[in-house]
Amino acid sequence: MAFLAVAAGLTFYALGQRTSYFYMPADLAAAIPAPGERFRLGGLVEKGSVDRQGLNVSFAVTDHDRTVRVRYSGTLPDLFREEQGVVTEGALAEDGVFVADLVLAKHDETYMPREVADALKEKGVWQEE
Repeated sequence: MAFLAVAAGLTFYALGQRTSYFYMPADLAAAIPAPGERFRLGGLVEKGSVDRQGLNVSFAVTDHDRTVRVRYSGTLPDLFREEQGVVTEGALAEDGVFVADLVLAKHDETYMPREVADALKEKGVWQEE
């Protein structure tokens, strides 16, 4: 019985460490996560905001209420582009820029990440075709 209790406790602890909250840019302003706290940031890639310098990329994620600058170092998904849905995972830096270590983009012409689509629909910004 003690073994099962310890195993269950370790499992819940491990799952708790992987919790990653999801925010839209407007939600982020209200939540104010601490620098270094991991979470997901989703929205649309703002038009004209993508700046590529080799593997270092900066862009803005917007929900048409607020915009958050994002820095990423690595290869972006092939379908990453402006005015499309994106979910990034990482943490805020001290300067307020979101430093992403994972960028997810839609995988075909009809899909947008569910979290992003639901949040944009609530704001009346994104409509299904």
